[in-house]
Amino acid sequence: MPKTSDSRAQPPLVGRRAQAARNDEVILDAARAVFLADAHAPIAAVAERAGVGIGALYRRYPSKEILLRTLCSDGLRRYALEADAALQNSDGWQGLVDFLQRVVDADVHSLTVHLAGMFTPDDSMLPDVAPPAEATDEIVRRAQSSGRLRPGVTAADLGIILESCAAISASDPERAAHLRRRLLALLVTGLTVDGELPGPPPEPAEFAWRWQRR
Repeated sequence: MPKTSDSRAQPPLVGRRAQAARNDEVILDAARAVFLADAHAPIAAVAERAGVGIGALYRRYPSKEILLRTLCSDGLRRYALEADAALQNSDGWQGLVDFLQRVVDADVHSLTVHLAGMFTPDDSMLPDVAPPAEATDEIVRRAQSSGRLRPGVTAADLGIILESCAAISASDPERAAHLRRRLLALLVTGLTVDGELPGPPPEPAEFAWRWQRR
């Protein structure tokens, strides 16, 4: 996740706190790799990949559920950062296109949609959900105002586009990234075509089922 500058930033961590932060980053990196490959993998597989003892992992993340919830929240926060960046662009259409490209390149939807249903969301995630949704609505509104986004496109349509790109996989991660970019370019072209879209737009409630524990 990109680092942001902050004049109120705290001094860098040192000693044991610095080591704990490094260990936490290693664990989360390992968890992303393990659970994106197999969301049903045991937490022991994360410890093995991270090269830490299972006890050390459990001290930081007492359960697989908490670890999965943390990964998903990280994905939501990354999405929010990219949405905020899009809103800084004075060109509404280009802001939308750049936003989609950055989210696809970061593979954000693999960390959110792919892990949905593998844990029970709780109130701690609410601050990570509402702001990105509002920002996405504004991104679409600005793109519509530019005159380049076809009428009838909604924020939920963007979700379908991002999910479609995240669904592409390949044994070579670099190849998967290229294919996702290619699909996104094709889909972005469709966003500018004139003509009425078939059927009603997707409703957010239609996707709520995925967050139910499976």
